[in-house]
Amino acid sequence: MSENKNKVLLVGNLGSDPEIKMTATGKKVARFNMATSESYLNAQGEKVTETQWHHLVAWGKMADKAEHELHKGCEVTLDGKLIYRNYVDKDGAKRYITEIYVYEMVVLQDRSKAEI
Repeated sequence: MSENKNKVLLVGNLGSDPEIKMTATGKKVARFNMATSESYLNAQGEKVTETQWHHLVAWGKMADKAEHELHKGCEVTLDGKLIYRNYVDKDGAKRYITEIYVYEMVVLQDRSKAEI
């Protein structure tokens, strides 16, 4: 029987600089957001653009790479896997979040360095 795969491929722009932290066990983690957009023509022939925001998490060497190469506005392609988790917030409410754990990324365009 073949193995099922959980794989995500995204191309988009970072909405913020990565937030870098160290866990209690000394492992580096980077958290950041990426926007992806798709456009289509609606029934009236007008262009409509829909943007989705994705929560991304990189660990270890990928967190190092995110820290040194990524910042707000970068166009990035990445591979990862979809993770669903929950946590209890500071008010005691149970929250659910969908994240993408990144295992490969490449900066396609760094808008901060683009010539004007």
